[in-house]
Amino acid sequence: MEKTGYIILIIVTIAWIIAWIVGMFENIWLGIIGLVTIVGLGLLFIKAFTDRLASKKDDKYSRDVKK
Repeated sequence: MEKTGYIILIIVTIAWIIAWIVGMFENIWLGIIGLVTIVGLGLLFIKAFTDRLASKKDDKYSRDVKK
């Protein structure tokens, strides 16, 4: 899931740069690029969230650390 998120963000970045350089894009492209960006960031957020929930080491640390 992490690799998929990074791949989507790289593709979006390349598409954004190409669109910016060419300067001949319609408003619809901005919406599609924004939507794909949100999907990529969402996938990375889900991956980080599931990693945190699955990590027993983090649970032990947060339970045993002195405040």
